[in-house]
Amino acid sequence: MSTEAEIREILGKVKVAAAGTTLAELNLLREVTVQPDKIAVKVASAGLSEDSRQILRQEIELALKPVLKKQTLEIEYITVPLKDLNRVKKVVAVMSGKGGVGKSLITGLCAVALNRQGYRVGILDADITGSSIPKMFGANQKIIGNEEAILPVQSRGGISLVSTSLLLTNQDDAVIWRGPLISKMINQFWDDVLWGELDYMVVDLPPGTSDAALTVLQALPISGILVVFTPQGLVEMVARKAVSMAKKMEKPIIGLVENMAYLKVPELDKKIEVFGAGHGEELAKSIGVPFIGQMPLDPALAALCDNGDIEKYQHPLLDELEKAISRS
Repeated sequence: MSTEAEIREILGKVKVAAAGTTLAELNLLREVTVQPDKIAVKVASAGLSEDSRQILRQEIELALKPVLKKQTLEIEYITVPLKDLNRVKKVVAVMSGKGGVGKSLITGLCAVALNRQGYRVGILDADITGSSIPKMFGANQKIIGNEEAILPVQSRGGISLVSTSLLLTNQDDAVIWRGPLISKMINQFWDDVLWGELDYMVVDLPPGTSDAALTVLQALPISGILVVFTPQGLVEMVARKAVSMAKKMEKPIIGLVENMAYLKVPELDKKIEVFGAGHGEELAKSIGVPFIGQMPLDPALAALCDNGDIEKYQHPLLDELEKAISRS
């Protein structure tokens, strides 16, 4: 007769079709009871429609069929609070003092770098009115769920994504909301989404130091902040403001990333500093935070993002991002 641990191992690998991931990763498998005459399984129903529950029931029956002897199988769906299902170990916020510096790009690359190391990763796109994360990852399906929870969309590489773009019928539609509504949506992305088991959640903050960024820093258990800037005196000044805000909120700074630092021209074997010489290391030293590295202007990366293939990108900075986040 199979043990409870063996049954849990089998069921943990069962795919939840509606979510594109497994029972174990969503933490939906709640109770398993093994008796000589029956095996009883209780599954949380969060985010699952009636059709999704029926499909999942069939998958569970199929997975356990080889280990059932003369036992019957009972499957029961139960309501479980999301706070008991979501287990997010670390929350990393990516911040910039202003827009246009590639903050969303660095958010995506952080998630890709962590995912490649085998970590379970999610992205909460808190840039409500300017969300671009789904486009980078080629995610165009709509978010689904039920009255209990919303299910994230899965990228090709298995990164969980939640964004306002995934709520819209047409992703080109503008989100014209005032601050309080934006803050409410950010809170809902944290409170009402079935994230399940995550090693890291990467949050793409809206630009600046306004109420939306304040909502994230106050409402979410931030483990550390990455600050993104470009090599321009004006942007460096604004980056200082972002670091200042983080320190005032008593949130640890993981480090600074200098984006669009140069353009490499292989034909000339030359780097062109489009925005002038970078001062990332000096800036980080003057503020008293680590400097993680420089990201170039890379046409290949731009093409991958346009095609929804950011997960294919290779660059040494990704390793540095992963190391910096892991150390923090």
